Amino acid sequence: MQAEAPGAMHVAFADLIDLAARKVGGRALLANDEFFAPKEAMLEPGRGVFIADKYTERGKWMDGWETRRKRVPGYDWCIVKLGLPGAIHGIDVDTNHFIGNFPEYASLEACEVDGDPSAESLAEDVSRWTELVPRSRLRGGSRNLFAVANERRFTHVRLNIFPDGGVARLRIHGQVLPDWHALKKAGLVDLAAAANGGSVVTCNDQFFGTKDNLIFPGRAANMGEGWETRRKRVPGFDWIVVKLATAGTLRRAEVDTHFFKGNFPDRCSLEGIHLEEPLLDFANATHLQWKELLPQSKLQADHCHVFEKELKDVGPITHVRLNIFPDGGVSRLRLFGEPA
Repeated sequence: MQAEAPGAMHVAFADLIDLAARKVGGRALLANDEFFAPKEAMLEPGRGVFIADKYTERGKWMDGWETRRKRVPGYDWCIVKLGLPGAIHGIDVDTNHFIGNFPEYASLEACEVDGDPSAESLAEDVSRWTELVPRSRLRGGSRNLFAVANERRFTHVRLNIFPDGGVARLRIHGQVLPDWHALKKAGLVDLAAAANGGSVVTCNDQFFGTKDNLIFPGRAANMGEGWETRRKRVPGFDWIVVKLATAGTLRRAEVDTHFFKGNFPDRCSLEGIHLEEPLLDFANATHLQWKELLPQSKLQADHCHVFEKELKDVGPITHVRLNIFPDGGVSRLRLFGEPA
């Protein structure tokens, strides 16, 4: 479980959704110390920024979570509630801009709890926690990546830093494991939603807005929280492939162009396929036989388009491809269906 050296940043789990991100509902509940910088900043987007001349009444402003210098035995810790409960496959302890004040070591524990217990009770009940990453050395100003081999479902994590210092961002990459019993009782399920275990497999372009935004919870807060491609200067169209949380039959689709006004796609279409085995290279998989779910349909600016009668019943599918003509931005895609 060695941290990755600077420049060697891509690992398999880094493409998985961040279960702790603020924009999917992650919350930093409690820290034993946050004297210099608040714990909540660890869950913000990006890697953090550095503003040379910015200070607070307590000292240098830092974009992350930073504790005071420890003068007694012990270590510092922070408890985070995952926005999306699931299996954790890797973590990223990013010490970006923390050079002379990063922790020397870190470890990570996790637990699964029902309901919404207090952070204080979680901190006191040490028997709940399972160690996923043992005490491991960190590098300053770097993404410190650690793979996790555990398939259990977790709802909370506890980051421990030794003995003190600052962490810019904490990413908990993994696979969402929803409560399917509760979901099925509610009727139609959004099979594409990240909160239910859907994932964006790939897309041909994400120049202005990243692909994963398409299936995040809620409506986007601004144009930057959607999926947006560059202006197309050659023939063709843009596309994105979503792996459904489970195989199902689609009954309603929502294509939301919220905030996209001068840059929404002119038209869109939907295609589906049922795959028995995982497929990594959709771009070059010319043998795939996609079935049309929604023919090319006109779109409007800043509008949530609902398609029901227009959808074709092709039976259970596992993947959906959204095609946009010729390019542009889509805020959210919702695919409601009956789990197979």
